[in-house]
Amino acid sequence: MKLTDTGLHVSTEWESKGYTLPSFDRESMVAETKKNPTWVHFGAGNIFRVFPAALQQRLLNEGLAKTGIIVGEGFDYQIIDKVYEVHDDLTLMVTLKSDGSINKEVIASVAEAYKCDPQFSTEWDFFKQTFKNPSLQMVSFTITEKGYSLKAGNGAFYPAIETDFAAGPKNPSMFLSKLTALVYERYLAKAGKLALVSMDNCSHNGEKLNDAVMTIANKWAANNLVDAGFITYLTEDVSFPWSMIDKITPRPDAKVEAMLKADGFEDTSLIITDKNTYTASFVNAEESQYLVIEDDFPNGRPQLEKAGVYFTDRDTVNKVERMKVTTCLNPLHTTLAIYGCLLGHTLISEEMQDAELKKMVEVIGYQEGMPVVVDPKILDPKTFIDEVLNIRFPNPFMPDTPQRIATDTSQKLAIRFGETVKAYLENDNLDVKNLKLIPLVFAGWLRYLMGLDDELNEFTPSSDPRLEEAKSFVKDIKIGDKGPFGSLKQLLSDASIFGVDLVEIGMADQVISYFTELVASKHAVRNTLVKYVK
Repeated sequence: MKLTDTGLHVSTEWESKGYTLPSFDRESMVAETKKNPTWVHFGAGNIFRVFPAALQQRLLNEGLAKTGIIVGEGFDYQIIDKVYEVHDDLTLMVTLKSDGSINKEVIASVAEAYKCDPQFSTEWDFFKQTFKNPSLQMVSFTITEKGYSLKAGNGAFYPAIETDFAAGPKNPSMFLSKLTALVYERYLAKAGKLALVSMDNCSHNGEKLNDAVMTIANKWAANNLVDAGFITYLTEDVSFPWSMIDKITPRPDAKVEAMLKADGFEDTSLIITDKNTYTASFVNAEESQYLVIEDDFPNGRPQLEKAGVYFTDRDTVNKVERMKVTTCLNPLHTTLAIYGCLLGHTLISEEMQDAELKKMVEVIGYQEGMPVVVDPKILDPKTFIDEVLNIRFPNPFMPDTPQRIATDTSQKLAIRFGETVKAYLENDNLDVKNLKLIPLVFAGWLRYLMGLDDELNEFTPSSDPRLEEAKSFVKDIKIGDKGPFGSLKQLLSDASIFGVDLVEIGMADQVISYFTELVASKHAVRNTLVKYVK
């Protein structure tokens, strides 16, 4: 059983093993997409392959769409070479349900997939022609939050972006410059309006994309490298809808690989690219998924509402995102990530069997977060968090790890916890001093920066753009030191990390007090949790 167009022709073998195959005419879909493309997606990674691509497959299966998705990868080109090309743009979606059952479905909605860079001239010309086609309605993105940044931590533009500012749209090097250059091709061709839709899991994603594209375009206009009318086109004819996406897609799991091999499914080996992307012919993912998008598509859009997408106004999208990111999911994930690493856990589901950690996320979610939760109305916060804590996180078949979730923690604390802290400060009926476990998360992150678990074994903290900077504040602290750790206040006053100045609001002393207990001895992390998580 090979995941290729030819391999799928032996449909009875696939179906006898419980695999669902596409029910539409793929050859006709590819031909129609080449002629009248409607949807381009950038970011060829795992979440795209089993979420947006699966949504379009449902429309194709039900006769609600004739075209598929054109995929571009502007960062990790080996995903195209080693996965898409090898498997004829097909993906095996393995859905791991909490009751132990699984679904196996071949996703075939990708019509074409190419590397997106001027150095690949044929592919680059293909994307330019695609953007010139009036039929194109939307361009979506899953490029990670870091993909929208033009500036380094010191506030200066990255050198490569500066180079792109000077070079203009003819030979861009950074992805957002490439995107802006392609949109400029559409403008020059007078091909019409377009929606640029970020589907990345970050706050105000459409605004981030808009700001980046407009910054690049304005620099080019100031340098007389594009027509002045391009800025007007971006402002009046291009939309940047906001969205909220939620689906957990862990790295390919060895147990899933073994299960597929037992079926006779071939080519299951894990692929680790030079850019450190973990991928395979299959993607394992949870069943739960949410996608809420601002309904602002000036050239039309696919009927994705019939595949389960919520279309609404920008304010509601923002409220859904704030509900999830600041209260009902992301803060709980980060809590488990930090303390999971400290306590030697390797699975999120395993942590939900740890009495202290389970209670900790319940208290942070229900008691500390819910009093200030944002209610978007289209999704109920209580129902959402119940699903997270009772079904999604405890799912023993989901191979998600605290180490993966701990990536970029310095970029996450401000929104995942800082917004709750600020909401308490702004509410006359609430007292920020009543927050007991959120400060314990902050203290846990300081302890995590030491790179020693609770057994005093060394571990490597997950990648983070501010990791070395943050580690410098704890580098001279040893297990057993009793403080005072006043030097930590400089870090705790950094609102760009914590969302607020913890010294200024009076929370820093509580964090340092917890930290002092966390570094007291071997097993101090567990002892501190037992003491305070009640």
